[in-house]
Amino acid sequence: MTSLGQQLARRKPIIFQRQHHEGEELSRNLGTFQLMMFGVGATIGTGIFFVLSEAIPVAGPAVIISFLLAAVAAGLSALNYAEMSSSIPVSGSSYSFSYHALGEGAAVLVGGCVLLEYGVAVSAVAVGWSGYFNELLHLLFGFQLPAELSGSFVPGDDGVATGGIVNLPAIVLVLLCMLLLIRGASESATINAIMVCIKLGVLALFIVIGFTAFNADHFDNFFAQAAGISGAAGTIFFSFIGLDAVATASEEVKDPQKAVPRAILGALLIVTTFYVLVCIAGLAAEPPEWFATEEAGEAGLAKIMENVTGTPIWATILAAGAVISVFSVTLVTLYGQTRILFSISRDGMVSKKFLAVNPKYGTPVFNTVVVSILVAIVAGFVPSDYLWDSVSFGTLVAFSVVAISLMVLRRRNPELERPFKVPLYPVLPILTVIVCLYVLLSLKPITWVICVTWLAIVFVFYLFYGRRHATLSTYTSEEEIAEPIHPEDER
Repeated sequence: MTSLGQQLARRKPIIFQRQHHEGEELSRNLGTFQLMMFGVGATIGTGIFFVLSEAIPVAGPAVIISFLLAAVAAGLSALNYAEMSSSIPVSGSSYSFSYHALGEGAAVLVGGCVLLEYGVAVSAVAVGWSGYFNELLHLLFGFQLPAELSGSFVPGDDGVATGGIVNLPAIVLVLLCMLLLIRGASESATINAIMVCIKLGVLALFIVIGFTAFNADHFDNFFAQAAGISGAAGTIFFSFIGLDAVATASEEVKDPQKAVPRAILGALLIVTTFYVLVCIAGLAAEPPEWFATEEAGEAGLAKIMENVTGTPIWATILAAGAVISVFSVTLVTLYGQTRILFSISRDGMVSKKFLAVNPKYGTPVFNTVVVSILVAIVAGFVPSDYLWDSVSFGTLVAFSVVAISLMVLRRRNPELERPFKVPLYPVLPILTVIVCLYVLLSLKPITWVICVTWLAIVFVFYLFYGRRHATLSTYTSEEEIAEPIHPEDER
């Protein structure tokens, strides 16, 4: 009988055939552009609309370097994901990568981290979207939803509760995304691509307007606050989270070994370019000290546009851009959650019901509905302040594990086909792990308590259910590796 230690150490073999796995398969209908827009859609969210007021007071004009440093940190992880996705083009992202490279025990913990990351992120983003939506209603029509229907119950320190009863817009947003995902990945990707183009257009408009008020004096004493560059980079780093969502779609891509690396790196390039230009445009229009004022914190980019043009119409445009931006983030993040759970179900770690694919739409309908309902409940009744740090924990663990998995597979399976390879190996994967651990250790102690408790619950579930139902024993050899699938093989 297989011992617990042997079960935790067993690795999933890397097998590429006409079908990647026994049983249910997802439809392959996504192209490189749609996939790239998935990455951009999941990354460019609310952060860029407000991060300047947090980062510029810390680093001054040198915040431009902070953006580049954050991009490098995110880029390290993106390169790792690009190689792993090209060599193992399956659904599940970091969960699947760790299962192949590190074994079942690591996969269980990483699966718990990414389920926490995606599930909590969807809820938190939906709560944020509710605020933007309410503000847009006020700007366009002069009214807002009552607080009772647009906010969560918040217990006060003095025993007096604040907030509302239920965040209805957040629930509606999640359910709308659920309906889109049920219809199909291709339809969802198309709608996401349209929304991404709109929000990039809004940011491009801000860049143009900001540069029309360019004042070189705002960049004087560029390195006066150089000591704050790294601190600002840490704040900005979380504005780049989302690129890993591309890897969750690997199994629904027409030519994953080429398309996924291109999409990840293309999304990183687009996101970095827009972030840096938005930063420069903001500093061009307003002096660094302005970003520390209450006005900057409340209005962000919209206030800058209003100051430059002298009309409040831009506040409406920015609010609409934020609504669209957050909608696309919610859609892609919810998509990633369902696909990771799909992979976990296929491996027998949770009920096979989450694996069922609807024959009409080619999507995991039961999976999507259950996940969406749970996320909608959290979004409707839990304030976002309680959610964000948990997202950071799950993301950083996932980034670290992917880098470690890459190094393990390079040594264990050197013959594995790798259409894309991380340059400067092993320096870049090692740097990724160091950077992620550094940021992890900076998280609040309460975040560690919450996340470690969650992982303990996940492991207990594995002990009582997952280890008994895991399908890994159906493979004949842990070292079995076949030739990677090629597009012509599927025709």
